[in-house]
Amino acid sequence: MLGTNLLKHQSKPERIADQAWEYLTSTVNSAGDSVKHTARSARRTGTHLGSHAGDRVSAMTDEARVRAGRAYDALAGRRQGLPWGWLIGAGLVGAALAWAASSASRAALARAERELPDSDRVEFVDVDRANSAVRVDTA
Repeated sequence: MLGTNLLKHQSKPERIADQAWEYLTSTVNSAGDSVKHTARSARRTGTHLGSHAGDRVSAMTDEARVRAGRAYDALAGRRQGLPWGWLIGAGLVGAALAWAASSASRAALARAERELPDSDRVEFVDVDRANSAVRVDTA
């Protein structure tokens, strides 16, 4: 009861100050929750970026080691070995392409031969030269 009487007898500036105080405390409380959320989000993002940065640094370190080794070998006068994997792969690809081309050409020739009329076909006859009436002079 005392509190209600006191609030009724406040002057206008005191009521405004009380309302401002209430507004300020609620804003600070909600801002604190927002800051906690932002901090959690920033921590997650930082961890995510840190792990990606670590992966990138590791990859760059490996590349730098390989390049340093190659530079050292070049300065020492050592020649690089042949890339056998690439050479074998290129040979296999070439063989596959040659097989595909020959299969396609055989199929095209067979198709063309089937499509020719009988009058355009050329027949080859084996001639037994020993029993033939026509003598072929080989000398």
